[in-house]
Amino acid sequence: FSNEALAETESKVIIDVRTESEWAGGHLQGASHIPLSEIKNKIKFFEPNQDAEIMLYCRSGNRSGKAKTILEDMGYTNVKNIGGISSASNTFQIKIIK
Repeated sequence: FSNEALAETESKVIIDVRTESEWAGGHLQGASHIPLSEIKNKIKFFEPNQDAEIMLYCRSGNRSGKAKTILEDMGYTNVKNIGGISSASNTFQIKIIK
């Protein structure tokens, strides 16, 4: 088991699928921003490994649920909808930064 393979299995990506103005108003520390409307075209740049753990959130959990379906349809195997920003922050103990 190479170090590279080990690193790949441990990769975790947090993606905010809200709008630009919502992102600017505050987002989870360490998150990347890909609006729902752009996720299909941009995900490969952010995370080409289709087995990486990808955690999606938005304001309420609705858009991140749609993004999860899009990524699974593209072949991503480890996608989680972690809900709205407030509950995701509380559940995963991640700070919201502005």
